[in-house]
Amino acid sequence: MADIREASVTLPSDPASVAAARRFAADVVAEWGLPAGGDPVHTVRLIVSELATNAVQHTFGQSPAFTVDLALELGDGLRIGVTDSHPRQPQRLPAAVRQDNGRGMAIVRSLTAEGRGRLTVTPTPQGGKTVWIALPWAAPAHS
Repeated sequence: MADIREASVTLPSDPASVAAARRFAADVVAEWGLPAGGDPVHTVRLIVSELATNAVQHTFGQSPAFTVDLALELGDGLRIGVTDSHPRQPQRLPAAVRQDNGRGMAIVRSLTAEGRGRLTVTPTPQGGKTVWIALPWAAPAHS
């Protein structure tokens, strides 16, 4: 049977929660043995930060909380999920659109592609959605 590690936190849909989500993710993956100062942890922090920001900003106050789920299957990879209760799917903006925000999913897609991962969006039974990122990083054997 595979060794699977899981961690989850639910936070209020508030801008201050984005930093808490980022810290949670970095702490968890460092505890699981991914190098604390390395690119994988930086990538996880940035992905969680962008997805948490989207959960706060783009649900228009209709999602009182969001959840960050992390799962590491030794020898397989890392899964990152951010769930909110708003049904709106993440939007891809055209490159020609000039505005100060709205680039979060482009950043997430780029980081996912660089890490040879995949991005999926799945509806929740309650009518919301989870944005999942799967990255093929294996944990060190000595954890």
